Amino acid sequence: MKVTAEKNEKIGAMTFASVYPHYLNRLEKNGRTKAEFHKVITWLTGFDDKTIQELIDEKATFKTFFQKAKLNPNAHLIKGVVCGYRIEEIPDEFELYRNCRYLDKLYDELARGRKMEKILRVEKK
Repeated sequence: MKVTAEKNEKIGAMTFASVYPHYLNRLEKNGRTKAEFHKVITWLTGFDDKTIQELIDEKATFKTFFQKAKLNPNAHLIKGVVCGYRIEEIPDEFELYRNCRYLDKLYDELARGRKMEKILRVEKK
């Protein structure tokens, strides 16, 4: 599937707070914790628990969420298909969309029971 400017804008306008409870619901049903999810978010964005809560409270859009983030230098190691999109094939012009799919992929791996050391990617030497 191809990302369009409209899709990029649409996801950018969504609020992180509107999706966050759904993330937590699925994770908890699958035996994972809020703390584990926050660890994943922190790895990807550099946000601590306080910042994550502030972004939820201020109903930050995904655009704002990722503008404030300091993306992990190993984020490019996140590969695979999410929602029909191959992450590594999303063009640079749709960086926001790719960043959202990075988060979705990490969340999905956590929900499926993947080990944390596999989720939080490290460049092989």
